Amino acid sequence: MRVETLYRYPVKGLTAEALEEVSLRAGECILHDRRFALAQGDAPFDAAAPAFLPKRHFGCLMVNERLALVSAVFDGHSGQLLLRVPGAAPMAADTNTEAGRQAIATALTTYLGEEARGTPRFVSAPGHAFADDRHKGVTLINLASIAALEQAAGVRLDPLRFRANVYFSGLPAWAEFDWVGQQVLLGGATLRIEKRTVRCPATQVNPANGQRDINVPKLLREYFGHADLGVHAVVEEDGRVALGDALEPLPA
Repeated sequence: MRVETLYRYPVKGLTAEALEEVSLRAGECILHDRRFALAQGDAPFDAAAPAFLPKRHFGCLMVNERLALVSAVFDGHSGQLLLRVPGAAPMAADTNTEAGRQAIATALTTYLGEEARGTPRFVSAPGHAFADDRHKGVTLINLASIAALEQAAGVRLDPLRFRANVYFSGLPAWAEFDWVGQQVLLGGATLRIEKRTVRCPATQVNPANGQRDINVPKLLREYFGHADLGVHAVVEEDGRVALGDALEPLPA
């Protein structure tokens, strides 16, 4: 088994950034993964006391499918975020300043139009990740499982529909579910597979056009009797992971 692609998603709901390698740290996400989010105006998010909130409180593909068309590129050294919003000129803003965050919030709010609730804020908090799980971690997807769903349903699926961090090859479809509760070696890092990933309506959205065109959860239930695809893991031992690295379960 080997790592085929690596991604992070600096802004919740916006485009992926492809990576060649990452350094994983115990108990953490990939650096800058889900670091920022657009909090809806009625979201009770407090940057001074950050806590997990369901995705409906933020701009997200489950509700705001057009966000799939907003390109975001983040420079972790300078804090600059480059946004390309359909219908607007490209913009760069400093996420370290109030003015920069306000500019980003304004651009995304304008794009969302009626989908924006109240006065949305572009938010982040030290050490906090706007992931869909309460436990920070890394999401992995077996490309053979995607292929099995494609073959069963007669559809083509961009793997980025599933917004995972690690896509790997070399394992039979669905065999990754047997890893739940086990440790795996991913490159130089040790992870523990915590649970299967239940797919939500966000996977209905085609990342190429921002439209809901395939009901992935329904297809999974129809052909395989569950709505799961991929697994969520927590990092237990630090290590470097690069494209082409091996992935292997460790003895129980």
